[in-house]
Order: sequence, then structure tokens, then C-alpha cells
Amino acid sequence: MADRTSSSIVVEAGRPEIMAIIADLEAYPDWASGIREFTVLEAAADGRAERARLTFDGGPFSDTVGLRYTWEGDDRVSWRLDEKGSVVTGLEGAYTLADDAGATRVTYDLTLDVRVRVPGMVKRKAEKRIVDTALKGLKTRVER
Repeated sequence: MADRTSSSIVVEAGRPEIMAIIADLEAYPDWASGIREFTVLEAAADGRAERARLTFDGGPFSDTVGLRYTWEGDDRVSWRLDEKGSVVTGLEGAYTLADDAGATRVTYDLTLDVRVRVPGMVKRKAEKRIVDTALKGLKTRVER
């Protein structure tokens, strides 16, 4: 896997409320820019996804990939690639939630590998755009 991209945002809500929005994968197309479809393939007894299929439009390319999830209560969720796409060959990510002066700091970590050769600086810039856009969308969705 390549270098990790990470960014954080403070959201005016508690961890359970934020994690409920994050856990509702099938609603992502309503608030997460570039996500066309999210389908839960397997869920745990608590209803949270264990496996899901994601279809996205990522600017110069689109792809569909399978993801496997690990949930740590309302503190953290991580995912990794379970099925490669036609372009995406590696993907790991996580949302980590921590209390922050009456609000919650949400940190999004992402590592993405693609089949197409992309200069490192361009790839990191694209990852940063994905992470920052997702965090802003999440904040807007939770705080509305």
C-alpha cells in the first residue's frame, strides 16, 4: 500500500449520532460527493455492514469495488478492499471519532492504489480531495 492521506474535521454532535450516519452506507449517495451506489452485502447482528459494494465516479474514472468493514463501537470504523475493481487495486480507510470540547473530531484516513500509473503528487492530491470532500459532506449531513 502507498502512503496514507489523513484529514480531520470537528462536528457539532456526539459520536453515536455521527457513527449512525457513517454506518448508513446505502445513504452515502445522498451526501457523499462522487458515490453513485452503496450496497450492503453482509451485515452483522447489530445491522452494521461487514461487506459492501461501492460504485463511485471519481473524476477521470469510475469503478465498483467490494469492501470489508471492522467496527469498534462508536469510536472507529475501518475498511479494506475485498474485491478489486477495474481501476482500484488497493484501498484501506478509516473514520476515527474522538471527543473534542463538547463536539467530536472526525479523522478520515485513506490509502488508495490504482491500476493506472499516476504521479505520487497527483495521487496524493486526489486522495486529499476525496477525504476533505467526504468530511465536509459528513459534517453537513450530521449538523443539518
